[in-house]
Amino acid sequence: MSSALSDEALLSGLAAGDADAATAFTRRFQARVYGLVLTILRDEGAAEDVAQETFVRAWRYAQTYDPRRGQVATWLLTIARNLAIDVIRVKRAEPLDPDVVVRRLQEAGDTGAPVDQGYPPDDRERVRGAIAELPPDQRRALVLAVYLGRTAQEIGESEGIPLGTAKTRIRTAMLKLRDSLETQNEV
Repeated sequence: MSSALSDEALLSGLAAGDADAATAFTRRFQARVYGLVLTILRDEGAAEDVAQETFVRAWRYAQTYDPRRGQVATWLLTIARNLAIDVIRVKRAEPLDPDVVVRRLQEAGDTGAPVDQGYPPDDRERVRGAIAELPPDQRRALVLAVYLGRTAQEIGESEGIPLGTAKTRIRTAMLKLRDSLETQNEV
């Protein structure tokens, strides 16, 4: 029964304290949340903690969800991403080359690692392909910003480029990625 409910209905049930809706909501999104957080943190224990905190925050702030601003999945994954980035910022892990992150994402896709659970195989391949098609400087800026949670200022400093250039690379990469994925959806 709960599998037939929309994401919005499950989130409303979660907000209302409906245990069945909370269970269904968690089951529906747990693989995606955990996969995203594991990709960012590269630490299973920390990823489990952050994934759990993501669902606690979703329950706590379910009333603030606004469907005009995006889908439930996008809202929830943004919470997960932000929490994971907070963990990285606190730890300030060793610098990681964005090219290594891209390779690891591609390897994870080849092995069916947890990062891919919950996403249709065609979508995974389309995203990987679209990222791979970006020019190297834009791909690096995108990976640093999205996967490693770096600010434009930090990217500028680590890449030895002006702040404005870092912002432009991030924005241009995001726009190209969006356009590429939208074009693929139309086909």
